[in-house]
Amino acid sequence: MLIPVLLFTLGLLLLIKGGDWFVDGATAIAKRFHVPEILIGATVVSIGTTLPEVMVSATSAVSGHGEIAYGNAIGSIICNTALIAALTITIRPSKVDSKTLRMPVVFFFTAAAIYAFAAYFLGTYNRLTGLILLGIFVLYMFLAIKQALDDQELQIALEFDDIQEEKTQQVNGLKDVFFLIVGAALIAFGANLLVENGTLIAKGFGLPESVIALTFVALGTSLPELVTAITSLIKGHGALSLGNVIGANMFNLVLVSGISISFAPFDVPAQKLIGGMNSSLIIDIPLMILVMAFLTLPVLKTGQLKRYQGISLLTVYAAFCVYQFL
Repeated sequence: MLIPVLLFTLGLLLLIKGGDWFVDGATAIAKRFHVPEILIGATVVSIGTTLPEVMVSATSAVSGHGEIAYGNAIGSIICNTALIAALTITIRPSKVDSKTLRMPVVFFFTAAAIYAFAAYFLGTYNRLTGLILLGIFVLYMFLAIKQALDDQELQIALEFDDIQEEKTQQVNGLKDVFFLIVGAALIAFGANLLVENGTLIAKGFGLPESVIALTFVALGTSLPELVTAITSLIKGHGALSLGNVIGANMFNLVLVSGISISFAPFDVPAQKLIGGMNSSLIIDIPLMILVMAFLTLPVLKTGQLKRYQGISLLTVYAAFCVYQFL
């Protein structure tokens, strides 16, 4: 048990440093091109912090453990929203540009509707569902980039009076990209160490695989979002943190689930029952949608995150974890 604990700790350290570099690179690029931080958070940062979920879910589905791929995606969304975003809001409520937030929110609920339809009416996630989700991911990225390029604030001057200044800008730009890439790599590798060894530790205590997927694995692969959120708060980039969480949630459905299902279709897990009914259908999926609605819909109307949202979501997450272990 000592080796898994040491590797778990190493993974955590890599996550912390990777998150620091990733936020530095992302915010520097955002400032360089005058891109709104929330847009960067909902695209580039979200993809980087979702890499652990992609690797874990795809590997699990291909190896015949669809329940882990399912639990990782659903559990990560619930964790991102009711724990990570909730902590951010509770510590520092802030104003948000609801216009920039609108697109990732619409895409999330569109993907969630397709995901729920497959669960409730088909009882399985077939390859067509996976391809549709991946198609939504491609469309979202296209529209997000187009929105950034069309934004008048992004029309920057590309001429420099001093050749040396241009060279300096290019060097700094390469440095920012370097931090972004290396930070993402450290996040992915660190999260992988955390998940693998955290799962070994959890199994050592005799926990079932479904609970591990929805809690330990989900929390482990969501640690990049947590580290990014904390780092963003410390550095004063709250909008980047919120955009990252919402973007990561959407990517958990369209990218993580899309890749997993396309590689190896699987049935809706039914390892846990409530009154003879599948817990996945009456707890997991509805809760995923409800916590995202509670986080995002008021913000779209008021443009303001409230502390009561954070406290309420933290309470929900605590109850969810207690339920899983009962």
